[in-house]
Parts: sequence; C-alpha cells; structure tokens
Amino acid sequence: MRIIFQGLLYILFCVACSKQQDHKGKTPLVELHGNFLYREDLQSALSSRLSKDDSLLFAEHYIRNWVDEVLLYEKAKSNIPNDGEIDKLVENYRKALIMHTYQQALIHQRLSNEISEKELVEYYENNKELFKLERPLMQGLFIKVPLTAPGLNNVRRWYKTNTQDAVEHLEKYSPQNAVKYEYFYNKWIPVADILDLIPLKRTDIEEYVNRNRHIELEDTAFHYFLNVSDFRSVGEEEPYEFARTKVKDMMLNLKQAEFMKQVKDDLYQGAVKRNEIKYN
Repeated sequence: MRIIFQGLLYILFCVACSKQQDHKGKTPLVELHGNFLYREDLQSALSSRLSKDDSLLFAEHYIRNWVDEVLLYEKAKSNIPNDGEIDKLVENYRKALIMHTYQQALIHQRLSNEISEKELVEYYENNKELFKLERPLMQGLFIKVPLTAPGLNNVRRWYKTNTQDAVEHLEKYSPQNAVKYEYFYNKWIPVADILDLIPLKRTDIEEYVNRNRHIELEDTAFHYFLNVSDFRSVGEEEPYEFARTKVKDMMLNLKQAEFMKQVKDDLYQGAVKRNEIKYN
C-alpha cells in the first residue's frame, strides 16, 4: 500500500508540475470536489531536515488530513441549516480580528514600550496591594559539599554571614570543593528552588526555614549549609525586584488602554464635526 501511495504521490507531483492552470501561480497537487491542495503549500510545510522516507510519510499524512478536513467540512456544511447565524458569527469575528490587528499596528507605531525606572517604582509604591506573593521567597546562600571536604569548620563559620570577607572565602573555596554553590543575597528566589536541593523532611518546611535562618544538614554523602538572609511569606508584598516584570506589564496595558481610548475619542469627535453620525 505504501509503495502504491508513493507512486501515486510521485505521479501527482509530476502531473501537477506539468499542468498549468490559473491557480494564482500555484500548482494543484490534489483536487477534491473543486477544492485544491497545492504543491507549494505542502512544500512549505515540509521540513528540510526530514529524510526522503520521512518526507514521504509526512506528505502522506498531510494529504490525508487535508482530504479529511475537506470531507468533514462539506458534510458539516450540508447538515448545518442556520447559515445566517454562522455568517453573523464569522462577520463578527472578522470585524474583531481587523480591529485588533489595526490597534496592535497603531500601538506598535505610535506607543513606546519604554517606561522609566522612576515610573515603575512609583507605580509599585502606589499599588503595593496588587503585588502579593503566591509562593514564599528568600535571599541567602547555599553550599553543598562532600563529607570528606577539607575545611568544614571554616565553611560553618563563613556561610553564616554575608560579609564581603566571608563571601570571598566561599567563592575561593567552592570551585575546588563544593558540589553546589548558590549565591543569592542580592536577588529573590522561590524557596522551593532551594528546598529541592536539601534533605529536609518536615511538614512545616517553609515555616521552619523562616524560623531557622542558619541550617546545616547532612546525609550519607554530603553536608548542606543554608543561610537565609531574608524571607517573604505567602500573602506578603512582592519585593520590587521580583515584581518588576509584572509592574511593567501592567503599566504597558494601562498605557495601551489609555492610548486606544484617545484614538476612539478622536475618531468620534472627527465624525461628529463632519456630521457623519445620523440618529433616526
């Protein structure tokens, strides 16, 4: 069956190449009840990375899917009597799509996506109630070292403080001895990202980490050291650094809404001045 189909596909390609019809420059490959699948459409869907056998398999499925879609559409069309309602839905969708496309083009052409850091900070400060944590965050430092690593007493002393001297010692120590080293005193990360790295088995694990800012654990192979310099629980305000992307997205949406409101008002006032709006 596959050989027959491949031969048929080859013939179809050849016939399509030889037939010159008015199909807006495209070459018909398959015809079904006046519907045409064009060679160019199939070729554009084919990946150049496919082998010859995979290309034939892809073409077989592509053509079959096209045939199925045409047959199903025609069957559905003959069994859906309320064409007027469908036409109305199609027209409403078309209008919405055209307006959306036009609005996006206007926004892209005339509205800058640049918002100053000062504006972002001011918006955040004035709307902190909008930025509440849905997961806990923390800042700190984490280091994982083998049980046999040298200088463990020094590590126990260094990891408990975020002084520059202690951090420099850990930075020098980690490349040679640490299996995992994470410095995040200067950024907020989800607590779960670090908890996945340590063998802490508790039901109140997040509360425990919040209460115990210096945590040392070990298993059969490693020591785990975690210093939590700051912690934010669920429901607390999101730190600005963590909320910044959300703040910018919200401000852009507001600017776009205000811009489009002004565009609509200008169009309305222009129509009023030209006496184009007729009330019956």
